[in-house]
Parts: sequence; C-alpha cells; structure tokens
Amino acid sequence: MKVLVTGVAGFIGMHCAQRLLARGDEVVGIDNLSPYYSVELKRDRLRQIAVRFFETDIADASALENVFRDEKPEAVLHLAAQAGVRYSLENPASYVQANLVGFANLLECCRRHPPRHLVFASSSSVYGSNRKLPWSEGDNVDHPVSLYAATKKSNELMAHAYSHLYALPATGLRYFTVYGPWGRPDMSPMLFAAAIMEGRPIQVFNHGDMQRDFTYIDDVVEGTLRVLDRPSPYAVFNIGNHQPVSLLDYIGELERALGKKATLEMKPMQPGDVKATYADTRALQQAVGFVPSTQLRDGLARFAGWFRNYYGYR
Repeated sequence: MKVLVTGVAGFIGMHCAQRLLARGDEVVGIDNLSPYYSVELKRDRLRQIAVRFFETDIADASALENVFRDEKPEAVLHLAAQAGVRYSLENPASYVQANLVGFANLLECCRRHPPRHLVFASSSSVYGSNRKLPWSEGDNVDHPVSLYAATKKSNELMAHAYSHLYALPATGLRYFTVYGPWGRPDMSPMLFAAAIMEGRPIQVFNHGDMQRDFTYIDDVVEGTLRVLDRPSPYAVFNIGNHQPVSLLDYIGELERALGKKATLEMKPMQPGDVKATYADTRALQQAVGFVPSTQLRDGLARFAGWFRNYYGYR
C-alpha cells in the first residue's frame, strides 16, 4: 500500500513511517521543516527513514495538489500541524495557516483523489477543562481553552463534513501526551531531561498539582496503524495510556532514568493548560483490539537512553 504521511519529519510521523516501511508499505512523505523547533532534529529523523520526500507546506494548495496528483496515495496519514498549546498564545496565525488552511487543502485533495482512508491527528486538548474523567469520545468538547485545541476540534468537524458529503472514510485520533525517543524539544521529557542534565531548574506548573496520561510512542504507532488499516465512514478515537501520572511522580521517574536529581521551580498554572488528562480507551480497544500499555518507567528508560546518546550527555 502506498501511504502519504504528512509531517513525516515530525516525532510521530517519523516513527509511523518507520513502521510502515518495516511492514512493506511504500511511504511518500511531506513536511515543510518548520523552524518552530530544531530543523536539524527533523533532518536527523528523515535520515532514519527511506521515503520519497517532498519539502512542501500543506498551506500551499497547488503544491499539495501536485503531490496527490502525481503520487496517488492509497491511504493518507495526516500528522502535519502547528503543535503546542502555549505557542498558540504567541503566534496564532501559524495555527490558522497550518491547522485550518492546511487541513482544508488536504481535504480538498482527498476529495479529488480519494484514498481508501484518511487518518488525521487530533489531540486530547479538545477536551479542554472537562471535569469528567476519564475523557471519552462522546464527551462534550465545545469549550476549548486554547486556540490549538480549537483548531483540532475544527479539524474533526471539517473531516466529518467531508466524510458525509463525499463518502470519504476519515478517522481522527486524539493523542494523549506522546513521549519517547526522537521526541519534540518543546515537550516536557526533552525540556526536563535537558534541565536535569545541565543542572538547571525545572519549571513545575500549578505547583506540581497536575496529571498527564503519558503515552509511549510505540503504543501510539501501533494504535495509529491499526486504525489506518480499518477504514470506517467517520470515527474519532482516544489513543492514551489510560494511566494518568502525577507531574511530580513523572519527574521522579525521569530522575531515576537519567540517574540525576532535578531542581524544581514551582510556578502557577499557565494560560490554556489543563490540570489533568485521562483517556478512556474502550472505543479503540473495541474497534481495533488494542490498548496502549507501556509503563512509564519502561518508556522513560528507553527515552533516556536515546536522549543521552543523541545529545552526547554522559
């Protein structure tokens, strides 16, 4: 099967492409190599995968159309996006371009060149400050607390409309705090690990009174590809570990994995952030027979090994 992976130089994109290639699929990759974080890291990820690569911005409708017309992908895994809750407060325009204009362009390409299945990245951020835990796909998600979350909810609505109007099989995946080797530098594992190794304080928001449903990258890839292989008219699934961990316990496990203690700097809650995330994964299990299960200690040990090696920490 020929699969188009957008955001192929990203964290999840690289790992999904790697697994697709390993099982014998052909992968065509798109990425604009945005300088939002290290382009060098993105290029190093690309070196791990033998894909036909197009440095293309999905907000460029004609360039994206050319890729679809020439490559004729049988399936589309759409992971390209402007990510990050806090950065959406600083640069909202980039979220509109990548997550709204870019996604609209992608849907139009899928309408004109229909794949057997479009799977796209949503986010646990769509649940906002919903107090009911765990978060289930049927919960109300009409009150996002960040522009990033609003764009991801918009993606779900746009995909639903195209699925209904044009019989496009489309599935959204609400990812919960993904971590592991080759992760994003703006997320807590990389930020915290660098601070610990360099003896700098870690900023701990809401004075540590937070929980996250940390999900290891291998579990995310397994769930994503199982969904990709089973087209449905329209669906949304959580992909999370169903085991929320307190922020302070998480830091303790990271200290253990790195063999060094952290210095903590307590901070108030940040705008757009939420106190806890917790995935109900029953719908995913029923649909594809899989539930993420990697324990945080095991996942952080693998992450720490990669982190030390990649950045040269001893």
